[in-house]
Amino acid sequence: MSKTRTRFAPSPTGFIHLGNIRSALYPWAFARSTGGDFILRIEDTDLERSTQAAVDVIIEGMAWLGLDHDEGPFYQMQRMDRYKAVLAELQAAGQVYPCYMSVAELDALRERQMAAKQKPRYDGTWRPAPGKVLPPVPEGVQPVLRFRNPQDGVVAWDDKVKGRIEIANDELDDLVIARPDGTPTYNFCVVVDDIDMAITHVIRGDDHVNNTPRQINIFRALGKEPPVYAHLPTVLNEQGEKMSKRNGAKPVTQYRDEGYLPDAMVNYLARLGWSHGDDEIFSRAEFLEWFDLDHLGRSAAQFDEAKLRWVNAQHLKAMDDQALAPLVAEQLARLGVTADERLPAICALFKDRCDTTVALAQWAKAFYADVQPSDADRAQHLTDAVRPAIAALADKLKTVAWDKASIAGAIKEVLAAHGLKMPALAMPVRVLVMGTPQTPSLDAVLALFSRDIVIERLSKA
Repeated sequence: MSKTRTRFAPSPTGFIHLGNIRSALYPWAFARSTGGDFILRIEDTDLERSTQAAVDVIIEGMAWLGLDHDEGPFYQMQRMDRYKAVLAELQAAGQVYPCYMSVAELDALRERQMAAKQKPRYDGTWRPAPGKVLPPVPEGVQPVLRFRNPQDGVVAWDDKVKGRIEIANDELDDLVIARPDGTPTYNFCVVVDDIDMAITHVIRGDDHVNNTPRQINIFRALGKEPPVYAHLPTVLNEQGEKMSKRNGAKPVTQYRDEGYLPDAMVNYLARLGWSHGDDEIFSRAEFLEWFDLDHLGRSAAQFDEAKLRWVNAQHLKAMDDQALAPLVAEQLARLGVTADERLPAICALFKDRCDTTVALAQWAKAFYADVQPSDADRAQHLTDAVRPAIAALADKLKTVAWDKASIAGAIKEVLAAHGLKMPALAMPVRVLVMGTPQTPSLDAVLALFSRDIVIERLSKA
């Protein structure tokens, strides 16, 4: 069996969002799980809408998620000479013909067909046939080139998601495959690319199902067998609409900026249309070990940001602290804060409370920048009754060994001397030192500060 070769072929006409990137995840995973190759191809023939900024987000987003490609990126606009050469071959073989029908004539034809309750389609006016007399060629009109689609039989394929699909050829009209200026159109370029790049499996969104029979006929006209197709159901947004930039979808890189982990995103996106039993949380390695095309879902999947945050929180908790710290350091840098060697230990202490690295950075910030407790927290917790105990604790902390056990001992002595329960002292100390009354174990938190900072903040009682 030939080596698996898959591709992701986005159009850079808008910033890539999670619905798009899922169409990269599955072909990438299939290539990786079968020891094959994954190719990145940028379909940039829509010159009016394609932008370099959109290309950058595609490449940046895939790099962030670790969806590495083996070949590419290839750009269709750089392959125009190749398309035109193949177009000339088809024309010489009689598979392509010029059509001089104007846009106005096509519109009038469509209106007549719709009035007669017929499916709007090109009627083959300029399609050559034995004994047929074509209309006179109008002066000064550049023709489009149309593909001579078979007129009988069916186009059929066994879709790995949708099952057997059959379309009668007489349902398909003769597709325009080159514009009047000679520029080839999308459906033709895709087929030439898939042939040249030896693509074995096309895994893409089901908005391409209608293109597939046309593309299969072009493959066969070129003497090639089409690849295996798997058409993925749509990803819906939280309102149940198709996920799109117009419907508020975010660029995939925004999730990185909002503190999501690449492996958590891969985990969440994988489950958005594929399953392995009831497994909800899994590593990238497990995903690649389990992934196949047989367990792709057939129905539309709905994005759920709360579920994504939960998945991210699970990955955050499980992540190695040394690996997590640089990601939190990036978020701190955005806040104008420089981290130090304490950050892995800070991550270990606070990560169970967080669902993103942004949230974790907010906790870590207290160790590197001044804190401002709210007036409400000061009023509630910093009472005249507790101030003597806070002063006594500050005094004891000046001389104890600076480690968790010694700090815990000092806290216990102050509680006993002042007849207080732990919350009565711990909460005001947390407010002063961390800016909030709720934190992990107080001794563990204080031990990660320098002694001088703790004593200075306690002095503000």
